[in-house]
Amino acid sequence: MPGSTFGELFRVTNFGESHGPAIGCVIDGCPPGMALSEADIQPELDRRRPGTSRHVTQRNEADAVEILSGVYEGRTTGTPICLLIRNTDQRSKDYGNILDTFRPGHADYTYWRKYGLRDPRGGGRSSARLTAPTVAAGAVAKKWLAAQYGTTFTGWMSQLGDLPIPFEDEAQIPLNAFYAPNAGIVPQLEAYMDALRKDGDSCGARIEVRARSVPVGLGEPLYDKLDADIAYAMMGLNAVKGVEIGAGFASVAERGSVHGDALTPQGFAANRAGGVLGGISTGQEIVVSIAIKPTSSIRTARPSIDRALQPTEVQTFGRHDPCVGIRATPIAESLLALVLMDHALRHRAQCGDVRLDVPPIEGPV
Repeated sequence: MPGSTFGELFRVTNFGESHGPAIGCVIDGCPPGMALSEADIQPELDRRRPGTSRHVTQRNEADAVEILSGVYEGRTTGTPICLLIRNTDQRSKDYGNILDTFRPGHADYTYWRKYGLRDPRGGGRSSARLTAPTVAAGAVAKKWLAAQYGTTFTGWMSQLGDLPIPFEDEAQIPLNAFYAPNAGIVPQLEAYMDALRKDGDSCGARIEVRARSVPVGLGEPLYDKLDADIAYAMMGLNAVKGVEIGAGFASVAERGSVHGDALTPQGFAANRAGGVLGGISTGQEIVVSIAIKPTSSIRTARPSIDRALQPTEVQTFGRHDPCVGIRATPIAESLLALVLMDHALRHRAQCGDVRLDVPPIEGPV
């Protein structure tokens, strides 16, 4: 299936279906000699895992990762790394009623028209279940980037449905189910989700992601710009309908005298560019924001058609996230890590010998 491989030098091929025996990925291009075990990957998968709160799907998957190849005596060999995650809690019978119909807003109709058939069990390849291998691969990229450059990644939810989440304290992000950087608003978010589930409906979310200690010089003009590849990667995440880098759409209302980040001997005066200029990293934080649409699989009955193109009504009775954005933060972090890893290797291959007698400048976020 074309479209299942991402990256050039750090290539990740994703495989499996939501209700198949297993899902996973093959990573090709990881440098040799890096210490790697399941223990390096599992914590990231646990952050994305279903069934961790009443606000997400209650599908009970351990998401236990197995390293099948590419590691010998605890270190990467430079050969393909195969990561496997077994599916253990499928309930395919929940999808019997949509075998011949199409969920509005879902990929059911387009998969059927493109391939002539589709796997209705949990959405098959179109399921967000397939983001687990992405997170597993992202964990490998995160470890290498941290070792080489000290790069770290932080993401949070900045809006749930029509509720903005003011940023207060980064330390609060891992302490609640929403990855919200604000403890005071969590009860309101919980009440919002409880009402949504009671109504049989869903909502969208906005996620912010930042990468810190990113080396300057990543990205290749004209068509392999770093920000272009970041946007490409984020749009590959299920339900994403918009991507902003830095100031994003707010740039429209700004004047050039304000928007351009002034350079000083001490560093950049601001970071409206989001850490990328001309498609090349500046050494500042990479700042990304994504918009996630409401979940398409909901219990509310909606008009649709069947495979005979006759009118019908669709309800979905499987276990679904009323807001897929709740578990999207670690996925978005992983996608950003995969892009930076790939570009770091590409930069090293072409420009690894470039030396300037001045240090890179940084600046505020």
